[in-house]
Amino acid sequence: MRNPREGVISRAMPLSIIGVDADDTLWHTETVFRLTHKRFNELLGDFADEGTLEAKLSAVERENMKTYGYGAKGFTLSMLQTALEVSDGNVSTKVIQELLAAGREMMTHPIEPLPGVEEALKSLAERGRLVVITKGDLFHQESKLAASGLGSYFSGVEIVSEKTPEIYTRAFARHGGAAETSLMTGNSVKSDILPMLQAGGYAALIPYPLVWEHERADKPSEHPRFREVETLAQLPAWLDEIG
Repeated sequence: MRNPREGVISRAMPLSIIGVDADDTLWHTETVFRLTHKRFNELLGDFADEGTLEAKLSAVERENMKTYGYGAKGFTLSMLQTALEVSDGNVSTKVIQELLAAGREMMTHPIEPLPGVEEALKSLAERGRLVVITKGDLFHQESKLAASGLGSYFSGVEIVSEKTPEIYTRAFARHGGAAETSLMTGNSVKSDILPMLQAGGYAALIPYPLVWEHERADKPSEHPRFREVETLAQLPAWLDEIG
């Protein structure tokens, strides 16, 4: 296999740690956000059309991520701010209450693992140690993992504010490995794939039908350490090829 850092052919090393994203890789998340987006547009329809509301909310959310990070709590605050701004402060108390209720529903929405995920985790656990590496609010992500019933398959959990090559390097080192001999899998090219490849590791994309606009990026289709698979259940076969 060609090592992209050295430009020479090298023998693949067995992978000891498998990093797994959580939202939209282990369970549904983006569908819940989309439903809340729809409710937001309905509640603010008297002040702006859907396109204007979506563009404004996206801009506010992008700016607020620097302060609030990722997750339902930050999204709820962004909805409230957008409502106040597009209405010039004239949004009713009732609408504010409904937006808060929508945010609360996101936090308490039942966790639904994706089809075949548990069986795939059993197979992956036979090939290496599994570690959840996900972005978001600490309390909410821990709660979702506990509610999913999948926690026992993982030897560690890393909930981070951002996914960068440096974050991956430190995360795998904390669990006794190295990025170069580890693999990261998830649904986001921007967060799960590109920074892991930059850290020298392997990365497997498992596309989810809905992609959050802030996670869009071009796939590194020609990279020798990248593979796209349809489901988590197909990942063990690639691991066997690598090892």
